[in-house]
Amino acid sequence: MVSTIWREFLHIIEQEAGSRIVETWFKAVTLKQWDPRTSIAYLEVPNNFVRDWIRNNYQSMIFTHLGRLLNTAKFSIVFLEPHSTPSQSATIEPNTFTPVSTSVAVVNKDSVPVTGSLVKNRSHVNRVFSFETYVVGPSNSLAYAAAQAITEKPGSIYNPLFIYGESGLGKTHLLHAIGNEIKQKHKQLVVLYQTADRFVNEFINAIRFDKVPQFQHKYKSVDVLLVDDIQFISNKEQTQEAFFHIFNSLYESHKQIVFSSDTYPQNIQGIAERLSSRLACGLVADIRAPHLETKIAILKRKAELNGEFLSDDVAHFIASRVVSNIRELEGSLIRVMAFASLTGNDVTIELAQKVLHRINPYKAMRTDLETVIHGMSTYYPYSLNDLRSKSRSKDLSFARQVAMFLMKKVTDKSLRDIGEFLGGRDHSTVMHALSKIDLHRKTDMDFEHKLKKMEHEILNSISR
Repeated sequence: MVSTIWREFLHIIEQEAGSRIVETWFKAVTLKQWDPRTSIAYLEVPNNFVRDWIRNNYQSMIFTHLGRLLNTAKFSIVFLEPHSTPSQSATIEPNTFTPVSTSVAVVNKDSVPVTGSLVKNRSHVNRVFSFETYVVGPSNSLAYAAAQAITEKPGSIYNPLFIYGESGLGKTHLLHAIGNEIKQKHKQLVVLYQTADRFVNEFINAIRFDKVPQFQHKYKSVDVLLVDDIQFISNKEQTQEAFFHIFNSLYESHKQIVFSSDTYPQNIQGIAERLSSRLACGLVADIRAPHLETKIAILKRKAELNGEFLSDDVAHFIASRVVSNIRELEGSLIRVMAFASLTGNDVTIELAQKVLHRINPYKAMRTDLETVIHGMSTYYPYSLNDLRSKSRSKDLSFARQVAMFLMKKVTDKSLRDIGEFLGGRDHSTVMHALSKIDLHRKTDMDFEHKLKKMEHEILNSISR
């Protein structure tokens, strides 16, 4: 049973976070045992490196989706070394940490499972991210300086602060760093980090369960509100109305507000003008793609934080392979370091070349979703604006679903990325499209042939 649950979990994670996350991290992990009596899930990990990375970066994802599959709202996680069993860890000393939404313990030759309370931290601020671990360069210096400045006197200057830039350039890191610094300097202030899509879901639940007053009170009572990916409230009129009043209340009370987005405030589609103007009424700072020197510095800092030494030639090689996205940059570094750890080898230029050259060449390239649209243009007479529109005409809707299917197949983008690119649609819409196109291609050989031709032409275009 546990193997079936874990396979379903991997499928969900692949749909939400992308295949690269699953291949790099979760396929190295096994659900060894589920004990419903103690509500403990035992996960076997290959080494401490994989354990720590999953624990620090993906625990909330595990608790959300694995908990749903295990049909439990609250459970604990115990990490096991390879070939160990729960009974073998009973006499080992404890080593625990407190997660965001449940409890977890680490078990290896130096530890034993002990659960912890999770209600102590409701700010959602990730302690891993700090100003000290943020690498500053010409591409992000303004955003970094502004972020540091507001931690001295929150609400007094640069309010609101709006940070924008493409995905994977460090916006989320800065928001968490602001939260951590303010919590340290001003312990009496209430800090709340919230993603926009979580805000939307919370508001919907407040309406469903008649708890809108409690919802409003929660947000109006915070001293520092950090909202990540604010663009995800676009085309959601009721949510924007609620957020508009929360913003006004916080702003008039001189509470600090910080936003992040993938674009300039007034370029966000589907945002009411009165809210858009408020998003841009403070300081707007952009984060651009890092230069080569900054990317090398980021790689060396990340390696140092993981207790590894990264030579200049290896750092230069990895930095030269990744065009701009810091998240992809870190992913390449992690693959190299994980391979070295698993095989017992040093991190050398030869090893880095071997690992990164083994990656599917299409996956290794920076894939532009617009390339998919261009590749479809011979077969479907619709522009990107057409596909992003609200039109539900049969032919256009089908072409939109084909675009979603191809985007998921030839890129490593998540369902949320694809849905947002195609007019702010949610992940469930993309999942429906994938299922429909997959079924259609299995029953219509002509369509299957056309789909393969489009895929081939798009991949050839990417590889040029």
